[in-house]
Amino acid sequence: MFQLAVLASGRGSNLKSIIDKLHLSNKNIKITCVISNKKEAKALKIAKKYKIPFYLIDENRYNEKEYEEKLIKTINLYNIDLIVLAGYMKILSPKFVNSFKDSIINIHPSLLPSFPGLHAQKQAIDYGVKISGCTVHYINNKVDAGPIIKQKAVKVEKQDDEASLSKKILKYEHQLLPATIELIAQGKVQINKYRTVSIKE
Repeated sequence: MFQLAVLASGRGSNLKSIIDKLHLSNKNIKITCVISNKKEAKALKIAKKYKIPFYLIDENRYNEKEYEEKLIKTINLYNIDLIVLAGYMKILSPKFVNSFKDSIINIHPSLLPSFPGLHAQKQAIDYGVKISGCTVHYINNKVDAGPIIKQKAVKVEKQDDEASLSKKILKYEHQLLPATIELIAQGKVQINKYRTVSIKE
């Protein structure tokens, strides 16, 4: 069994896509815990609905050091193979990243390395790009700068604004993230010597 910890801060739509496409399938990939830093996160309600163990580690109750110590301790309650950041709006420290080296992935709503950080879709609209998309990448010690695993391009129409582009990209996030997790679970993703990624498909 390939076991996932999913970290989410918001509505949980990417969490739901992982549940639908992997957790409820016969692919031997299961979410063993869901963790959020926001008490209002809908992701926690989704985890509860599907009887997945869930934890609120409220970022407002702890300083940064305490928060990450509790996060690491919670993840270590389980035999986790991969940590998935699914709309997790908190930067992780080098200590955390190094504790789970090459075992943390993130989904980002742009074609990295373009438009890292917050409001990537707005950045794309403001810059006037004709193609945007989403990226699944490994986490390293820089924001949205880890090795790229898979990407999906999305055409930006002249009538698109931040909201409509976000909606278009999200549709593909829901496909790309579970597909990438499955490739990792199957042992088909390899980080090379120069920190690029090869996929055996």
